[in-house]
Amino acid sequence: MPTKTIAQADVKNKRVLSRVDFNVPIEGGVISDDRRIREALPSIKSIIDRGGSAILMSHLGRPEGKGFEAAYTLKPVADRLAQLLGKPVQFPSQDLTDAAAEAAAKNAKPGDVILLENVRFAKGEKKGEESYATKLAGYGDMYCNDAFGTAHREDGSMFAVPKAMKAQGKSCVAGLLLEKELKYLGDALKSPVKPFVVVLGGAKVSDKIQLIENLLPRASAIIVGGAMAYTFLKALGREVGSSRVEESHLEHAKKMLDQAANLKCDLHLPVDHVCATDFTESGGTVDIFGESIKPGFMGLDIGPKTITNYGAVLRAAKTIVWNGPMGVFEWPLFRTGTQQVAQASVDATSKGAISIVGGGDSAAAAEEFGLANQFSHVSTGGGASLEMLAGKPFTTVALLDVV
Repeated sequence: MPTKTIAQADVKNKRVLSRVDFNVPIEGGVISDDRRIREALPSIKSIIDRGGSAILMSHLGRPEGKGFEAAYTLKPVADRLAQLLGKPVQFPSQDLTDAAAEAAAKNAKPGDVILLENVRFAKGEKKGEESYATKLAGYGDMYCNDAFGTAHREDGSMFAVPKAMKAQGKSCVAGLLLEKELKYLGDALKSPVKPFVVVLGGAKVSDKIQLIENLLPRASAIIVGGAMAYTFLKALGREVGSSRVEESHLEHAKKMLDQAANLKCDLHLPVDHVCATDFTESGGTVDIFGESIKPGFMGLDIGPKTITNYGAVLRAAKTIVWNGPMGVFEWPLFRTGTQQVAQASVDATSKGAISIVGGGDSAAAAEEFGLANQFSHVSTGGGASLEMLAGKPFTTVALLDVV
């Protein structure tokens, strides 16, 4: 059944306790990428424009639940959100469970926007403690989950709080961002238009085993890059030099190659490599090798022939899911593969393909290359999109109201 959304809910004169994902990069008190804040604006505006008040909860970073830590305060986020909304955003306290925060939430008026301090400052957040959840449940008349980036985690504000609110007879709905994420990723899994091409990169095969096994029966082709490619190549008996290999997963890699062949899914591996002697930005000695990499060299990007091969597959695709870079794209010497895979994907999109970037490093790369707005959808959740593509159920979504 479709999940009920905030747009379908009557929010007039109601306090909507909304879990958002404002886990944005902050350096020296300055937000370097505010995309997650901007993505939350449609749900916030839907609430306040229709006479409700928005009481927002989020985490930032990984504080350990021991109280306020200045490095992880959401105050810069409150300031940026106020700029984007063009109206004040209340930031009542350094503790979202103290009297000041509770009073701000309970006295919220129609049109008000309140951002509570980092939920992970509270020791009850990670454990989902009942007393913590019950207290926060009293802050709102309705709950809205708009935090896809943490939808795979049963933290207090994601699971225990809405569960407590449902027990109190209160409605729990999906935000517009969560709805969009579920639609794009869900459609990619259920009924992708073919050719359906999955691009996988990053460091570890072990992180992607379930995802690959879940997508092999659905995908027309799987393109592999990044360090994880060298585990597959070594499983095939190729010389990979000093490239990173997960020795304990060689059998898994061989099994997946056999599964791909049996399912008639084309699993593409690099045929050449940009390699270096040092894992540094300058790379020491840098060279391009074909299928065999010399001892002492490690693969840090896909090579020019591979870029051409992968580009041809992507430009012919009708559905593309991309999760993981092709190399160390943060360093100019080793970013070409990732950049060209991104470009080929947006070229396909311009011809009508659906292209989905699975958050994390892939989303960061798309932003860095100035291509993010040319994809059909860029997910705000790396880990969450990975788990969803692996076919794992989200209990935080399952407890929301249905239409």
